[in-house]
Amino acid sequence: MARALLNKTTLHKEQAKLRRYRRYLPSLDLKRRQLLAEQKTARLALQRLMEARKALEEELRAQIPMLANESIDLEDLVRVEAVALSEEHRLGTVLPVLDSVELVARPYGFLAKPHWVDALTSHLRRLLEMELEAQVASRRVEILQHAVKRTTQRVHLFEKVLVPRARSLIKRIQLKLMDAASAAVVRAKLAKLKAGQGAPS
Repeated sequence: MARALLNKTTLHKEQAKLRRYRRYLPSLDLKRRQLLAEQKTARLALQRLMEARKALEEELRAQIPMLANESIDLEDLVRVEAVALSEEHRLGTVLPVLDSVELVARPYGFLAKPHWVDALTSHLRRLLEMELEAQVASRRVEILQHAVKRTTQRVHLFEKVLVPRARSLIKRIQLKLMDAASAAVVRAKLAKLKAGQGAPS
């Protein structure tokens, strides 16, 4: 990096930079705090989904203990046919949104399967929907986590590098300019003194 010239032009440039940094930093820090709040909301939503899914699984085991009977073929009873996703823009971050899920139940003969398979199919549909919702919610948390990290790095760059560097350079330039002004005054006095001594009496 080339050394900055310690003159008035550089001083004005650095002062302008420092003003820009100070103007930009509060809004960047606000964005970081908003992203943290958004991330917390996304984590809570994911946690609620996981708890609801666990509760539904427990309910399924309690209501249909016949699931333990392995002689009944329940393979691919319900499958995902299509998933529609869209995007949501939050604080400059693009987040996925689950719009709809299309599930298909494998056809089975009502007389060939026990009566509880209908209830199981309904539960499996909801479980699959919850699984997809949890995947999208988990992805939202990851994206927000990355956005928080990136914004925090930028806040630290301003707070710990750019602002202190600009302040330090401004101070150095001001000291050099004050030294140059003092030296100019001393030179002027010496020149005046010499001019006074050299004048004929």
